[in-house]
Amino acid sequence: MFQMVEWLASNVFGEPAILLGFIVLLGLVLQKKGFSKTVSGTFKAIIGFLIIDAGAGVIVGALNVFEPMWKEVFNLQDQPLGQFMGQEGFNAQYGSAVTLAFFFGFVINVLLARFTKMKFIYLTGHMMFWTATIFAGIIIHTVGDVPYWKLVTFLAIFLGVYWTVQPAIIQPFMRKVMGHDNIALGHTSASVALIAALLGKVVGNKENDTEKIQLPKGLEFLRDSNVITALTMGILFLVGAIILALKDTQGAQELIAQSGEQSFFIYAIIQSFMFAGGIAVVLLGVKMFIGEVVPAFNGIATKLVPGARPALDAPVVFPMAPNAVILGFLGAFVGALIWLVVIGNTVAYIFVPTMIVLFFHSATAGVFGNATGGVRGAVLGGFMTSTVVAWGQFIMVKFLISSTNPDTAMWAADSDMFILGPIVRFLAQLLL
Repeated sequence: MFQMVEWLASNVFGEPAILLGFIVLLGLVLQKKGFSKTVSGTFKAIIGFLIIDAGAGVIVGALNVFEPMWKEVFNLQDQPLGQFMGQEGFNAQYGSAVTLAFFFGFVINVLLARFTKMKFIYLTGHMMFWTATIFAGIIIHTVGDVPYWKLVTFLAIFLGVYWTVQPAIIQPFMRKVMGHDNIALGHTSASVALIAALLGKVVGNKENDTEKIQLPKGLEFLRDSNVITALTMGILFLVGAIILALKDTQGAQELIAQSGEQSFFIYAIIQSFMFAGGIAVVLLGVKMFIGEVVPAFNGIATKLVPGARPALDAPVVFPMAPNAVILGFLGAFVGALIWLVVIGNTVAYIFVPTMIVLFFHSATAGVFGNATGGVRGAVLGGFMTSTVVAWGQFIMVKFLISSTNPDTAMWAADSDMFILGPIVRFLAQLLL
């Protein structure tokens, strides 16, 4: 029985495309759709999700050039972490406990959705796994090698509650963003999205919507989100490439050598187009994915969990305000540069600005900030994202997880995890 549960947790609930395909299949079966529609809907949902994954992979590939480029610009080195288990060692010792906590946490989420007023089922499988991993690292660092069943029980309950409550808290603003109440946000960027929406209400102007920006006739091409994405990232890549070309350091030379026989400037510009292409692919996948998930989910909402809504990954909000996505990221990028200097000179910690986290979280915050505060809300939402990520990484790596898997926290931990980390530590000390 234990092996079966562990297999399901790893191969179904731990594989987001399969998990969501299973959810769609179940929903269509419960609605008694025909065989053709059931197969078509299930396959298109899985394909749509994998298209999102493929697009995200292209984005990550471009950011993996972008991040070391700007690290070298600021002469940053990877942070020495001292003695710690590391992700590989941590997985070897606690991986099965994390997997089971992940599985039972999802079960608790479904039960809470069934029997409470918070009718949200969290379906962002990859973020569910990383959240479980990071929180487990905090628990082990805090209280040591706790009994297996205690670790699984504590972590599963905390995760199940979090996955239920998080979409409920952000839903009033999600409704404003989407224009309907059919889906929810199930992503670890929810905290910065909430901060952005609240700040946007206070200091922004929602009438100055990012999508209504009036441009001179000769600049109307900037209305195209694909163009503005490529242009913005092109400028950032090109500036970074110029600075590297002027530096006479080994790190700069190694980065420039990545372009091979191709001009490094052309190579950098192509990466900006790759980034923009990745965004376009993600949005295509979102359109296909949402088109199948939402109707199929009605089967579960009406049969198993009446009134339930799916809580989905952050890119579902990107098509609602493409300009806000870019403004949010720009706000975060500027903020990250500021915090690089401030944190390094105040607490002697070298903040590693993981652009993958900064992009997806600041883009989400930008959309939510725009919904309540227009352009100002979008930019401020991005800046607040960089603030949470920069200081959160410092606190997490130095104080919450330093003996277990801080290496993972430097790239896989993000906004909600940073904010909830101290709460996990406090409860672990109190209860374990």
